[in-house]
Amino acid sequence: MRKTSIIRLGMLALLPMGGFPAIAQGQQDGGDKTIQQESIVDEVIWVVGDEAILKSDVETMRLQGEQEGIKWKGDPDCAIPEQLAVQKLFLHQAAIDSVEVTESEVSARVEQQLEYWIQMVGSREKLEEYKRESISQIRNELRDALRDRQLTDKMREKIVSDLAVSPAEVRRYFKDMPADSIPFVPTEVEVQIICQTPRVSQEEINRVKEELRDYTDRVNKGESSFSTLARLYSEDPGSSRRGGEMDYMGRGMLDPAFANVAFNLTDPKKISKIVESEFGFHIIQLIDKRGDKVKVRHILRKPLVAEETVSKALARLDSIRADIVGNKFTFEQGATAISDDKDTRNNHGLMANSSGNARTSKFRMQDLPPEVAKVVDTMKVGQISRPFEMINDRGKTVCAIAKLKSRVDGHKATITEDFQVMKEVVLKKRREEKLHQWVVDKIKATYVRLSDRYKDCQFEYQGWIK
Repeated sequence: MRKTSIIRLGMLALLPMGGFPAIAQGQQDGGDKTIQQESIVDEVIWVVGDEAILKSDVETMRLQGEQEGIKWKGDPDCAIPEQLAVQKLFLHQAAIDSVEVTESEVSARVEQQLEYWIQMVGSREKLEEYKRESISQIRNELRDALRDRQLTDKMREKIVSDLAVSPAEVRRYFKDMPADSIPFVPTEVEVQIICQTPRVSQEEINRVKEELRDYTDRVNKGESSFSTLARLYSEDPGSSRRGGEMDYMGRGMLDPAFANVAFNLTDPKKISKIVESEFGFHIIQLIDKRGDKVKVRHILRKPLVAEETVSKALARLDSIRADIVGNKFTFEQGATAISDDKDTRNNHGLMANSSGNARTSKFRMQDLPPEVAKVVDTMKVGQISRPFEMINDRGKTVCAIAKLKSRVDGHKATITEDFQVMKEVVLKKRREEKLHQWVVDKIKATYVRLSDRYKDCQFEYQGWIK
């Protein structure tokens, strides 16, 4: 349930701005009933358009801010309700412009937030104890808040989507910038990689398949539910906490082999055959179909790689490294002909970074896979590392050697070397200015009413007090 809505506001608007009296009954002489205001249960502190902001909304955001280490601009008693009010403006415009977020986007953010909190407190049990709620209750409460946050973010992006800056504007901005305000550009590297994937033995594959067959039998016999087994045994961290349940997905969002089976399921009571994907082996159970999307739950099991097989892969890479160092062939030729990594093989082994707004070959150290960052941190340009193990983005063990192609050490930005960095600085400032003006203009055109206690606040945006 949303804490505020048009329906709820219809009831709240019948009460005066200032609070809801808690009603208690007592007896006067003669048996008359008296109404006493014992305490304030909740309070409408702002109204923005047709949306109310409650005192409890402010306290909830204050608590979340404390948990996430957020520092508010100015007095939190003024900054927090103002931020909620600004969000209402963006949400109202998002509804007018039909801006939407998908359930999968919301669920992903919910799970990220839950995982962050769990890591902060140490375990799921400690989080439940701290919040005094079950994980499912916490997840449900997060869903609406994070959906609103994502809608707000998308609306902000839409408002500034057509904004651009010219090279002349960037140069002028940089020229006038004080020396102590020039941004620092962290160290960036380009890395090439050759991977060998240790082969899983047939015996190990058979063991995993037998486990999955056993799970199917236990569900079919009524000994356990699919969701319980998923929580206990599935090795997909994103869905195992939800009993293996995934959100509605289109074919293009799933591994092709997984999608072929999932979309062919018709009976929610039946469990699929064993499916092999690039992530491991699965069994799947249908929950629902909606148009061109399917909702399923699954159990993922990953075969283990034998240490002997890993050692052989490392030894082969050591031999490949020796041949490259001995000039029998280049690293680029080795990556194209030998590497198992399909993402880099066709690019001479060069790794691609998709963590920013644009795809690039340059990485900041924190954006590299941790095993790669550890290896290349002390290398010189042109050096080739010793073989090492790593876990790829599909959760599989791979062995690799890396070559440091280039390194640009951290430095103060210059207009000649770091034009793109400076362009982003200017563009960010222009976006902030446009969004600020949009909010100011929106306030002027929106009905706003706030409690008298906020009349002396120093707000970030003008126009709240009319």
